[in-house]
Amino acid sequence: MVKPIIVIITGLSGSGKTVALRALEDSGFFCVDNLPITLIDSFVSIISSNREIKKIGIGIDIREKGFLSEVSDVLKNLRNKYRTEILFLEAEKDVLLRRFKETRRPHPLGGDIEGAIQIEKERLSPLRGTSDRVVDTSPFTPHQLRQFVTSLYEIQRGKKAMTLVLISFGFKFGTPQNIDLLFDVRFLPNPNFVPELKPLKGMDKRVSDYIFKKPEARAFMTKVKEFVDFLIPLYIREGKSYLTIGIGCTGGIHRSPAIVEKLRSHLKKHPIDLNIIHRDIG
Repeated sequence: MVKPIIVIITGLSGSGKTVALRALEDSGFFCVDNLPITLIDSFVSIISSNREIKKIGIGIDIREKGFLSEVSDVLKNLRNKYRTEILFLEAEKDVLLRRFKETRRPHPLGGDIEGAIQIEKERLSPLRGTSDRVVDTSPFTPHQLRQFVTSLYEIQRGKKAMTLVLISFGFKFGTPQNIDLLFDVRFLPNPNFVPELKPLKGMDKRVSDYIFKKPEARAFMTKVKEFVDFLIPLYIREGKSYLTIGIGCTGGIHRSPAIVEKLRSHLKKHPIDLNIIHRDIG
């Protein structure tokens, strides 16, 4: 009997745990939220007896100090029995404050929001340290976060050796915190200063043609392709499940999406599940 895949979604309040759990559900996971820590092992044991359920997502919030020792033991036990990954979501303090103010929701710990955020961060730090993947959701809209989580876990349906997420973004909107490799393409000619190209996006052939008529753009692509061709087999050999590559330009509209699209077709030769995110294109 194949053991189910367990993904635990946890992290700071306001960081997008509900959005992430719904993304798992959309990816074919059987999901449950706010399950008491002491019931997780029994729940997974019962659900996993159903051979039709191969993927389970669990959302947990830990707001009391007494739960920390319990969750450590429970998660350790899960990892011994099943294929388990813990996804910890967080965000910058200013972003969390803005999200709580926009939704007009009180922080679950009550009292002053800023103080509650700090307390929760301290209480959850041990869990953060044992998580398999920590994602800063500060630069993501709910839609982008849902897309990102889906890109990570939807591939569990397939049999590829690794998931590669390729993200284009604009530095002026912040650098994604969850990337493994980063390429800065702001040295390339900027279509934003060409009137007829400014309204277009990097996926448009006219923008791509403008960028790649420059020898430095073609030389860059050659070197990047050689680099990723060298690295990907090594990452796969070492058992790395996920690789996220970020391509950044100033606004994330022209140059970085154009580079990502060029790289997309090249990467298809590798045994990977490839997911593309153009973060700053609406």
